[in-house]
Amino acid sequence: MQVLHDAPLAPLTTFRLGGPATRLITATTDDEVIAAVREADDTGTPLLLVGGGSNLVIGDKGFDGTALHIATRGVRLDGTTLELAAGEVWTDAVARTVEAGLAGVECLAGIPGSAGATPIQNVGAYGQEVSATITAVIAYDRRNRETVALANADCAFAYRHSRFKAEPDRYVVLRVRFELEDAGGLSAPLRYAETARALGVEPGGRVPLAAARETVLKLRAGKGMVLDPEDHDTWSAGSFFTNPILTDEEFAAFRTRVDQRLGSGIEPPAFPAGEGRVKTSAAWLIDKAGFTKGYGTGPARISTKHTLALTNRGEATTEDLLALAREVVAGVHEAFGVTLVNEPVTVGVSL
Repeated sequence: MQVLHDAPLAPLTTFRLGGPATRLITATTDDEVIAAVREADDTGTPLLLVGGGSNLVIGDKGFDGTALHIATRGVRLDGTTLELAAGEVWTDAVARTVEAGLAGVECLAGIPGSAGATPIQNVGAYGQEVSATITAVIAYDRRNRETVALANADCAFAYRHSRFKAEPDRYVVLRVRFELEDAGGLSAPLRYAETARALGVEPGGRVPLAAARETVLKLRAGKGMVLDPEDHDTWSAGSFFTNPILTDEEFAAFRTRVDQRLGSGIEPPAFPAGEGRVKTSAAWLIDKAGFTKGYGTGPARISTKHTLALTNRGEATTEDLLALAREVVAGVHEAFGVTLVNEPVTVGVSL
């Protein structure tokens, strides 16, 4: 277990932003993770958990407390059951499942971050969410001071949400267990129209696993969503805002605003989100409110490849990033009456 003082946190995040932590602990085993958490709890020290850093916005002043970098490793594959240590690199884990001929997470290729973060955010993309394959999350319960195994039904998964996100100070994810599918080398049914179209099949069709993964990686790369240290469009947290979910009444009011701003006949994106609820596209809202690809003149700008990504062009501060985010939120609300919500976790700052 490595311990550093006044340690920079920016290198541990995909934004490459944020000040130092008073103390940084790097834990490589579950026991080390639990020991560091217990020490912080026993001493009343503020604790920040850091995995792959792909969903963190850390303030320029840093973190006054202990930052715990979870760098545990371990992959266990037994038939169609996969168990990953929290610190495993997610993109590598997806590649392993494809190599093993197992379907269920192949469309989640290229998503930066660690395996332990996936249940917290209920990570999803291109028609798949981890909640569809997770069977258990093994976590340390800080309240009861014990290791627990939470079944899928106990995780309260929802769109970009979970019990772990709802109770951020209670659980520390140690390992995640998945049940995948052996479909003879084929993918799970493709749920996302863009992916199916790129692969030349109808939605619901299956394709070879490697083809599904490679296609998703190409689609993500085209949007600056695959990490590349030479490409500032990838110095981001991926999608900075979640897609808004509106009640039927809110969506009707939104449609009226669309007619007023863009003219009648323009249909905003709409997807069923449960009874009486509709999901629309944050990227569409941002673009139609006037924040197009590459928007901005400072060191923090909207990606040149995707309007949902806010990026550090190399010299930005966290305050630069937040100023841009606030401008986008205010502009979208003024244009359409919809309030965007940030997807990354903020530390020491807020929108």
